Amino acid sequence: MSKIICFGEVLWDVFSTHKKIGGAPLNVAIRLKSLNNEVNIISKIGNDSKGENLVAFIDKKGVGTKGIQVDKHYKTGKVKVMLNDKGSASYDIKFPRAWDHIELTEAAIDMVKSSNAFVYGSLVARNDDSRETLIELLKLASYKIFDVNLRPPYYTVELLIELMNKADFIKFNDDELFEISKYMGSKYNSIEQNIKYVAEQTNTNHICVTKGRHGAVLLYDDKLYYNSGYLIKVVDTVGAGDSFLATLINYLLKKEKPQTAIDTACAVGALVAQSEGANPIISQKDINQFVNPYNS
Repeated sequence: MSKIICFGEVLWDVFSTHKKIGGAPLNVAIRLKSLNNEVNIISKIGNDSKGENLVAFIDKKGVGTKGIQVDKHYKTGKVKVMLNDKGSASYDIKFPRAWDHIELTEAAIDMVKSSNAFVYGSLVARNDDSRETLIELLKLASYKIFDVNLRPPYYTVELLIELMNKADFIKFNDDELFEISKYMGSKYNSIEQNIKYVAEQTNTNHICVTKGRHGAVLLYDDKLYYNSGYLIKVVDTVGAGDSFLATLINYLLKKEKPQTAIDTACAVGALVAQSEGANPIISQKDINQFVNPYNS
């Protein structure tokens, strides 16, 4: 069992007809916990009922909440989610919110020091307070996993490059890879060439790029691994990439074969995309039947 810390935003995803608890680091944490890891999250909520309900939900999911701080001045996070006719999501992320002001506490320091892996994203770095806390915690983490999660206007490419240079593992989607590698000076057109370019520029030998319904590519210890995706009917894409990353991390930290890791991660991402919301319950039996429908 791996001890994993997820750092960043916890919030409410507000759809046109309902609302659900989310935030990329929390989605990753919940999926990691479902895969039998010891998981804690470092974040901040407001002193309000939305924050109380959020912590109760996280507790129920078995994710540790001792790293969740309470802010007296700012409200719990909220995001307005818009889905197009294909189920792809766009976001209106409210600012400022409590999670923009995560503090560097002794509890956070101790948790990161004792962990096997530390997962962080780019959105939490949109404000000075949380960004400075993140930079300090990265100095203490043993294995740093950076989930590039571009949400305009809340990033600069200069900051992304700084966070990439601190990472041991980087996860992009294909659009993010091309945008950032071009800014870094890449003249290449293929995903593989740009993965290797970023790996050389950042001295990071573990990089994964998701390609939506076309699967993913993983660079792991100088070798490329592929999955071409699974045919599904998309309900909504919210949280699919987060569950993909959590599953990939789980298998790689447990020293499973990289091909097994990317195949299973793509399967779990697809299972989430064909369900409503970011955190549907998915059992190992569900995964096995999805990956090998003719053997079930």
